[in-house]
Amino acid sequence: MTANDALISFKGVQKTYDGTQLVVRDLNLNIQRGEFLSLLGPSGSGKTTTLMMLAGFESPTAGDIFLDGVPITRTPPHKRNFGMVFQNYALFPHMTVAENIAYPLRVRKLPNAERDAKVKRALEMVQMGAMGGRYPSQMSGGQQQRVALARAMVFDPQLVLMDEPLGALDKQLREHMQIELKALHRQLGVTFVYVTHDQSEALTMSDRVAVFNDGRIQQIDRVDRLYETPSNRFVASFVGDNAVLDATVCAAQGEDCEVVLPGGARLHGINVNRASVGAPVQCSVRPERITLADAARAAQPGGNTLAAQVMDVIYFGDHLRLRCKMDSTHEVMVKLSLHHSDVPTPGHTVYLHAPPQHMRVYL
Repeated sequence: MTANDALISFKGVQKTYDGTQLVVRDLNLNIQRGEFLSLLGPSGSGKTTTLMMLAGFESPTAGDIFLDGVPITRTPPHKRNFGMVFQNYALFPHMTVAENIAYPLRVRKLPNAERDAKVKRALEMVQMGAMGGRYPSQMSGGQQQRVALARAMVFDPQLVLMDEPLGALDKQLREHMQIELKALHRQLGVTFVYVTHDQSEALTMSDRVAVFNDGRIQQIDRVDRLYETPSNRFVASFVGDNAVLDATVCAAQGEDCEVVLPGGARLHGINVNRASVGAPVQCSVRPERITLADAARAAQPGGNTLAAQVMDVIYFGDHLRLRCKMDSTHEVMVKLSLHHSDVPTPGHTVYLHAPPQHMRVYL
């Protein structure tokens, strides 16, 4: 996608608070019209600062931000016409639900009849049509978050910004709200930009995810590609679970390589960063991609199958995990279906097969 097709474009944006340490480094990012984009990363990675610059609460130290090709870097927040949802809801306690939702419309001096119609529509949108007369103190956290969302949407913004809005909710309610938010996004077609440090939340809701670390976007991609084909070691470790093995490249040709583990075993995988022969690397494979094999397969050269000892079998409700020890340095987790026949018990030796097409090798 080109910048001309984007609703929002960051071009060469940097941010420092102390003049030396860059919190955001040379950010070039295009946000597509109507997409649900999540900014994902650990604390201090630059994701929230990026959102605050987009909202207008922070100013870039360098670079520019564009809305529909027009620079908004120096446009104050109240003139950007963006909706904003915070983790702490930020509702006015002395106002009813309806009054809270109506507040942005009052600021914009909409006529009473139009204002009331928009508030009614916003309440129905978040399934709270009968609660307009209540006060925030009379509502649960999930209900307050719905009110905050309705207030952000009531004036028909072209962009809604969300800063960890579900972080204060318990797990079950948070997962329910994730599904509701995604459905609402599909229904309305408004552009959502969502900050989170929770990778499962980002994968559940987003069309694309931008993974931040150390002030830079490490990878921006569709959720399936982000999970299945991480572009570097950080993304692979931050998004989802991994079995990780330290190794050294012993042969490399294009995208394929062969590595040798400290104990002498050899594996084949995808040479993601084009590591050269002799380079120390990490081999990464998702636990659900590992299967149990037999000793005959382990004996075959190039079979990508290694012996391991089962240390523990852990019940996760919807699947089992085997904690396996491969040698003195490597422990790996293997996910098994609850319907798996002949689940090994602790102390048993198993043979773990990692398909070469799912073994990703990173510098």
